[in-house]
Amino acid sequence: MISILGTIFAGLLGLAFGSFLNVCLSRWPEDESVVKPRSHCRHCDHTLAWWENVPLVSWLALCGRCRSCGAWIGLRYPLVELAVGALWSAVAWQALSTTLGHDRTSFDLPLVCATAIGMMIFYWGLVALAVLDAENLWLPDWLTLPGIALGFVLVNLQAYLDRSRVKIEMGQILAAVSSALGIVAAAGLVLMIRWAYTWIRHREGIGLGDAKLMALLAAWLGLPGALLAFGLGVVLGALVALVLLAVPAPRANQNGWALRKLPLGTFLCVGGIMSALWGDLIIGTYLRWGGF
Repeated sequence: MISILGTIFAGLLGLAFGSFLNVCLSRWPEDESVVKPRSHCRHCDHTLAWWENVPLVSWLALCGRCRSCGAWIGLRYPLVELAVGALWSAVAWQALSTTLGHDRTSFDLPLVCATAIGMMIFYWGLVALAVLDAENLWLPDWLTLPGIALGFVLVNLQAYLDRSRVKIEMGQILAAVSSALGIVAAAGLVLMIRWAYTWIRHREGIGLGDAKLMALLAAWLGLPGALLAFGLGVVLGALVALVLLAVPAPRANQNGWALRKLPLGTFLCVGGIMSALWGDLIIGTYLRWGGF
């Protein structure tokens, strides 16, 4: 019962933070304050009443349209709120299941709390970066670079708090060095692909923001998790490209299709979320199928 109530509370909190994220996603690209003015319609400047600003419920009640001018609000708003709410619920369920499923001497409460809070921050950031890249082809440094640093610190803090691990001399230092090298390797992979594409096509195909995003994924998930996220992201991107290629409009202008940009960062973020949720299962299944 406690697990269910805690999961529901985390989901509701996630909806609230998802609603605030929607404000940020609308205002950051325009270099506007996320505090003032109050939430309003972007078309007619109608200031939203409190009941028009309830996460998810208000969008459904208003049928996705502004009460004042009838303008379409957009699916991004409920989807972002739902995504953050669902991801935070998943984190809470896992943390509470771990905590309540063991006696008080067999788990470390600070470790569980640090892991849960860290993953909530991680998911919130990935949803933000996914939408920013999808809508604006923009992965801001002031999100990715602090995200790399925060992930490196929190992951190594979790390793320090995990007293169940066998400690060896210089173990924490070696773990931190390994984590740093993984971050560099993940970013280097994208930079190599970027260089090869530029050399072959004589134009830029992958932005530097994607390399920083890969470094962020490696900081939080480790190099294996980041590589899995990269593979999943590339597959998702290829599937979307095939769907767009099948649409008559892009095919009508072959030059326009060839120059069309796809938000690789969005697919990497989705791959990162999948890797964080089911990475161990996916890698384990692959190794079994491969006979390793």
